Amino acid sequence: MMGRIKRYCVLFICLFISMQVSAQNIKLALLVYNGGGDWYANPTSLKNLAAYCNEQLHTTFSLQEARVEVGSNELFNYPFVHMTGHGRWALSDAEATNLRKYLEAGGFLHIDDNYGLDPYVRPALKKVFPELELVELPFTYAIYHQKFNFPNGLPKVHEHDNKPPKGYGLIYKGRLVCFYSYETDLGDGWEDYEVHHDSPEKHIAALQMGANLVQYVFSSADKKADVPVAP
Repeated sequence: MMGRIKRYCVLFICLFISMQVSAQNIKLALLVYNGGGDWYANPTSLKNLAAYCNEQLHTTFSLQEARVEVGSNELFNYPFVHMTGHGRWALSDAEATNLRKYLEAGGFLHIDDNYGLDPYVRPALKKVFPELELVELPFTYAIYHQKFNFPNGLPKVHEHDNKPPKGYGLIYKGRLVCFYSYETDLGDGWEDYEVHHDSPEKHIAALQMGANLVQYVFSSADKKADVPVAP
């Protein structure tokens, strides 16, 4: 078991080193999960995010996303995994263990609440890391200040409950392993214009924040996280 974890760590070190400059032959991954939630809710979002990163960050991501099940060993092949949906997310014990090993080994999970996912996020993450709490990240946090500057935190893409957008982090041994975007709908903002008819300004702001997430992950493999502010 320890040998497998060490191999995963070596894998991620190699992937992160290669990704810092060019992101060659790497796919952004979409998390396939159980429980009934629509993990497939935004079919054009990762394609557009990959294209935007290739344009703005000079990466060479494949425009074809990978779809990876949360309990699969294939999860370890993807340094950046995105999750979305409107409904229920349930983790088996084996899936929670696999996701924890992935995050401990250097992986990164971005969860984007597409409205309705929030009641299931915290219990699921608590099953993965019982000892950790989600904390709200301050606007000074580095994830908001990569290629693009977001001095007021996450952009607001879609309105749901008249709440401000919030960015939460799960910090493991000083490293941000999971970023949870709430009341913003970044994934909707990444989609093709014809899907939601968002304004150009909202579409670009969503893509810019997505590019910040990608740049943060692939340039921060060995960087300790900033100290977050409790919610």
